[in-house]
Amino acid sequence: MTRIGVVIFPGSNGDGDALHAIELTGAEAVPLWHESASLDGVAAVILPGGFAYGDYLRAGVIARFSPVMRAVAALAAEGGLVLGICNGFQVLAEAGLVPGALLRNRALRFLGRDVLVAPERLDTPFTRALAGRAPLRLPIAHGEGCYYADEATLDRLERDGQVLFRYVDPDGGRAAPGDERANPNGSLRAIAGVLNAAGNVAGLMPHPERAAESVLGYDDGLAIIRSLVEAAAEREKTGAPLLVGMPG
Repeated sequence: MTRIGVVIFPGSNGDGDALHAIELTGAEAVPLWHESASLDGVAAVILPGGFAYGDYLRAGVIARFSPVMRAVAALAAEGGLVLGICNGFQVLAEAGLVPGALLRNRALRFLGRDVLVAPERLDTPFTRALAGRAPLRLPIAHGEGCYYADEATLDRLERDGQVLFRYVDPDGGRAAPGDERANPNGSLRAIAGVLNAAGNVAGLMPHPERAAESVLGYDDGLAIIRSLVEAAAEREKTGAPLLVGMPG
């Protein structure tokens, strides 16, 4: 059985949901304490949502120095799969494992509601189980979710296929600048999720693990978790990194 780890920082609040979502896919969910220097042999890692170390100083900035993050960085360098969700995305950005930064929401207040996002690519370890490019309904819960990068970096992300998800309107079109309903935090180019250059590390602001079964009202997020599990299982079998090429 494929084992997927979920890092627990002081202040994490999405770890239980992430562990449960992993179990829904049939994989073994493994909690990983932030002070551990080992990943306990897991095939992939999720950094969950919450407020690691209380988000003091800046969201994710203290968590990046946790002992476990050295092991996470080593796993990523070896081609292992890492998914950061919400606060986990912030931690990955602070650690330099994904490009860009997460700034205060445009409205300067915490936001918690559903949004629509659409995948830019279906050939990644984090989207391979999605049925298509139809919008997914997922919840957000963050105060610092505005994705930011300079124009040169944004152009490079577009060119190299590193934009993973975008906020979209009800018709599935990219959220227009200033459309606070579709792009509530003001993320540049409506970016909701990104990949690193190798394609094995991803950050995503909305919460797929909180939309993983129908009893919650929707299960759009389960396919994202299943994508990670399936890709990790394939990597275990082949023993090789899952390299993601340029989009066709």
